[in-house]
This record gives sequence, C-alpha cells and structure tokens, in this order.
Amino acid sequence: MSNAVDPRNTLKTNAVGVPGVLFFVLSAQAPLTSIVGAAGLAVALGDGAGAPGAYLAVGLVVILFAVGFTTITRHVDTQGGFFAVIRAGLGLRTGAGGSLLALLSYNAVQFAMYGLFGASMSGLLSHELGMNSPWWLWAVVAIALVWFLGSRKIELGARVLAVLVAFELLLLLGFGLGELFTRGVSALDLRASFSPGAVLAGAPGVAIMFAIACMFGFESTAIYSSEAKDPRRTVPRATYIAVVVIAAFLAFVTWMLVCYYGAAQVQDAATQALGDDPALFALTPLNSVLGPWAGTAANVLLCTSLFAGILAFHNMITRYFHAMAGSGLLPAALRRTNRNQAPATASLTQSLIAVVAIAPFAILGLDPVGRLFSWFSGLAVATLIVLYALTSTAVIRYFRRHRVERNPWTTLAAPALSGVLMLVILAFVVNNFGVLTGGSPLTSGLLLATVPLMFLIGWFRVRRGAREAALPVTAAEAADLT
Repeated sequence: MSNAVDPRNTLKTNAVGVPGVLFFVLSAQAPLTSIVGAAGLAVALGDGAGAPGAYLAVGLVVILFAVGFTTITRHVDTQGGFFAVIRAGLGLRTGAGGSLLALLSYNAVQFAMYGLFGASMSGLLSHELGMNSPWWLWAVVAIALVWFLGSRKIELGARVLAVLVAFELLLLLGFGLGELFTRGVSALDLRASFSPGAVLAGAPGVAIMFAIACMFGFESTAIYSSEAKDPRRTVPRATYIAVVVIAAFLAFVTWMLVCYYGAAQVQDAATQALGDDPALFALTPLNSVLGPWAGTAANVLLCTSLFAGILAFHNMITRYFHAMAGSGLLPAALRRTNRNQAPATASLTQSLIAVVAIAPFAILGLDPVGRLFSWFSGLAVATLIVLYALTSTAVIRYFRRHRVERNPWTTLAAPALSGVLMLVILAFVVNNFGVLTGGSPLTSGLLLATVPLMFLIGWFRVRRGAREAALPVTAAEAADLT
C-alpha cells in the first residue's frame, strides 16, 4: 500500500467546518494578547492616536494578499500551506525554501508565546495567590498540555480553542461597546485615528510592525484543507472572515482605548505605562469601564489567550511536518498518524523542539519577555512578511502559466499590489527591528540572518529529499533538480 492511501499516514477528513478553522486562526492571532500586550507599545512607540488606523491599513493589505491566496487554493492542494502554493508558482526548490521559512516563523512565534505565557502565569499566581514559581515551570506545563491536545482528534482542539477565544472576545467587545455608549457617537473623533495624517504621524513603521504581528496566522486556513469539510469553500470563507473580523475588531478596540484617554493624551499615557507595565495601558480602561473584576478576568484570559495561540501554532506546525515528510523534505516518520488520525509523531517532535528552544533561556536566567518573547516574535514577523511576498509572486506566476482563471484582479493586480506593499512593510520591519526585538545590533543581525539561511537549507535539501521520497515532479522541476 502506498503512503498516499496508508491510514497510518493520513489525517482525518471532513473533521472541521468554517467555524472550526476560523477558531484555529483567531486563536493564533490571540486578540486579548494583541490588545493587552501590543496596543500600548504600538501607541507609545508608533503613531500615537493613529494606531487604530494602522491596524485597519494593515488589514486592507492583508485582504489584498488574501485575494490571490484564496484564488489559488481553489486549484492547488494546499495541505502543505506555503510550500504547496509557492511550489505551484515558483518551483520545487523555492517551495522547499519557503516551507522552512514557514516552519521558522511558526516555531519562532510559538516559542515567543511560551515565554510570555510562563511569565504571565507566574505573575498571575504571585499577584492573586502569593505563590512564587519560575516562569519556565508553566512553559513546560503548557508544552505537555499542548502535546496532549495536539495528539488527539482535531475536533477536540477546535472546541477548546472556541471556548477560550469566545471569552476573550466577549471581554474586549464588552469594553469597546461600554466605552462607545458611555461617550456617545457624536463625541467620537474619526480623523484623529483614521485620517492619513494620523496614521503616518510619529513612527508609523513601528505601529505597522505590531499590526502585522497581530494579524499573524490567518493564512493557516489552507493548512487544514485536507481535514476541512468542502475545502474549496471552507478555506476561502474562513480566510476572509478571519482577516475582516480581526482587523476590524482590533482597530475598534484600540480606537476605544484612544477615545478613553483622549487623542491628544493617549501617547503620553501609553509611554507612562511603558515605564511601569505595558499591560496597564489596556487594563486600566477595562477596570474603569467594566469594573475591578475586568482586570483580574483580563489577566486570567491573557493566560488562556496565550495558551490558545500556542495550541493553534502547534497544530499548524505539525501539519507542516506531516506534509513535508510526505514530500521527502523531512524524515518520513513525521508523517505517521495515530488512531485519532492526528499527526502524533510530529506533535511529539514539535513539543521536544520547544523544550530545547526554551531551555537555554531558563538555564541562563534570561528574561522570558524582554529576551525570549521579543527576539522570537520579531524574527517570526520578519520571516512571515518574506513568505507573503514570495506567495504573492507565486500566485502571479502560477496563473500566467495556467490560464484556469481569467479575472485579472484576482490573478495579477491584487497579488502584485500586495507583494509590493509587503516589501514596503518588510523595509519598515528591518529598519525598526531593534525596536521590535529590544536587542543589540549584533543580536538583530544574527536573528535576521536566520531567514536567508533557512531558505537556502530548504533550497539545497530538496534535491535529495525529492529523490528519497520518489516525489512526483513536473518536467521543469526535474530539470531544475539535475
């Protein structure tokens, strides 16, 4: 029996619909973490009152990207995520390089979230119960729980994420609507946050960096295509809904934070919170509008939000492992599934990798937020933008070669425009990388150097891997491998 039909190597089909895929994506984007953890930084270090406009602008760029991305998913088996799409347009070597970039990006952001989760859990227990515990203990507990859920049926993970995400969305929506109704629509100042002048004020590049980080993971809809019900409809619908919902939601809640402090005073308030605790920028308005209980609830939900994000990225990574193992780019053992038709070997492997990545920070006593979270989240954002630009180029090349779509907007104009805008955002990220990571120029340089290094490893690895797996290749790819 071939691997293509071997039940020991196949994922469960028709397991999740649009809601399930959507909650995987929203969990990866961790709305509460984006507001409590990033909003104050975007306002203080970026464009002040224009931060909500930056979220909206980035959302529009991502929607442009999604136009071409969702169009090609109707013609390409996207179980391999970026690997499948980039390979379809730019060839096997470039696709292999892109696949390792995707693994770098998703692993990096998950490691970062482990650091923030450990610090948040330790701080919460210390504040509420007077219990002192090391951050790395809770990171290890999270790794064990994520491994357990990642090895079970995908529907179980979807249900857990749905509950966790629903609570954090309700809390933030309650604050936003409470502030809106208290202030009154007539008192709101749209121009202060959404006019071009407001968005481009101060250091807009920093705000854009944080905005793109908050949109992280929307493209993962394609990874679940083999497990989704009617993937030709589920993947595009879930992608568009995720992008629109998260961009509008984050812009709205951030705007309500600006309204709470006042457009003229919000940057000073965020800067002051930055000196004490960046989370206070969001927690103070939550307490004021909803009552003292909201701050405690937000601290608890911040931990659950981070855990949901970690689990979502774990699921993405294990699906990449599974797809790449089937293509000979990773060991064949990573393709093995268990009786739940979950990628059990990949799940265990990814969990062990997380332990190895986090261990040096724990052993050396490095700050889990200022070092682990900052370094890896910055690396993840930079890598992902490169992937977006590669994917946009792949979409154009694919539809120039295969005339299966005749709409010039979806096959050329939108992906070309999104590719150019992603390169502009990449320039912003590289120029402000030290701000995002908080590291020295040497640290920033070493982190950024891993991006081309991983791409080249994938580029040169594919030749032997394709032959070992007897991977079907096109005539053009066969010529490229010789």
